[in-house]
Amino acid sequence: MNFDIQHNDLNSQARAGIITTDHGVIETPIFMPVGTVASVKAVHFHELRDDIKAQIILGNTYHLYLRPGIDTLERAGGLHKFNGWDRPILTDSGGFQVFSLTGNRKLNEEGAVFRSHIDGSKHVFTPENVVDIQRSIGADIMMAFDECTPGTADYNYAKKSMELTHRWLKRGLQHFRETEPKYGYNQTFFPIVQGCVYPDLRRESAKFISDQSGEGNAIGGLAVGEPTEKMYEMIEVVNEILPKDKPRYLMGVGTPQNILEAIERGVDMFDCVMPTRNGRNGMLFTSQGIMNMRNEKWKNDFSPLDENGTSYVDQSYSKAYLRHLFISKELLAMQIASIHNLAFYLWLVGEARKHIFAGDFSSWKREMVEILGRRL
Repeated sequence: MNFDIQHNDLNSQARAGIITTDHGVIETPIFMPVGTVASVKAVHFHELRDDIKAQIILGNTYHLYLRPGIDTLERAGGLHKFNGWDRPILTDSGGFQVFSLTGNRKLNEEGAVFRSHIDGSKHVFTPENVVDIQRSIGADIMMAFDECTPGTADYNYAKKSMELTHRWLKRGLQHFRETEPKYGYNQTFFPIVQGCVYPDLRRESAKFISDQSGEGNAIGGLAVGEPTEKMYEMIEVVNEILPKDKPRYLMGVGTPQNILEAIERGVDMFDCVMPTRNGRNGMLFTSQGIMNMRNEKWKNDFSPLDENGTSYVDQSYSKAYLRHLFISKELLAMQIASIHNLAFYLWLVGEARKHIFAGDFSSWKREMVEILGRRL
């Protein structure tokens, strides 16, 4: 994997770059649609490629390991062959999912013991076998196994958790360097910064992660219960230390406003389930603000979903028609809304990239953040 910075914003830490992988080029800043179980919910891959213009998608190690299972993925020749997506794929390590299984997992020095949410069967993730699983999945970008600390954790817990993540990282990185890809193309491995909401821990973690010389670095453990301003503070703290010549991936974040604020602070890559999850529940993100498509006010509004044309569906369907589909509980409603929201997110990071090149990113961002929070 190569990363080239093409332009730095003069008034902030924002930058525009190019990530090159064996499955294609990614223009940063970039948003990655979440394809948890080998699919992006309610969206065809031809729509992701041709309409949404997705350049990379995310797969989930925990879910793919449980179903369809590693044996099936290996028989298929990896996730790219299994689902037909021919562009880059990033996989998380499963750390967040294990963290979410609060009552069904136990952590120890070796790794995490957990029970499947599907059938209750017992499994173990270690820093080493998570590398093996991601080798079998065939992701272009793999994540280190970590503990995702709750945003409300006390200092002592956060410190012990961070130190465990660092020890796991050393083991995982060694195993990654001692193993080879399975499908004839290169894979890369990102360490993850932890440290909860404590600046000294975040600095310590960022320094430790930087010293491991990964080809990119991820920032984890944010948007997990801490105040938004604290999240922004931690991003600033971490990005003061993480290498500027390597991509920075903020995991699981977030709203359109979160993304613009993080771009301004030097983040390059994002993922979040929000565009599709909110879309399936009738919430649309637009360049004028947020719409609840079940509201009565849209019943006879025959204008496009976003009159600024941020999504290919804008001119195809009206607000009134989409409201009708949601009220009628038609599956097409969830599909249109998911496609629209993903297209909007990709439009937004694309516009951010344009304004970084143009030299007016900060002023444009301030205007957009105000607009994007409006309820229409």
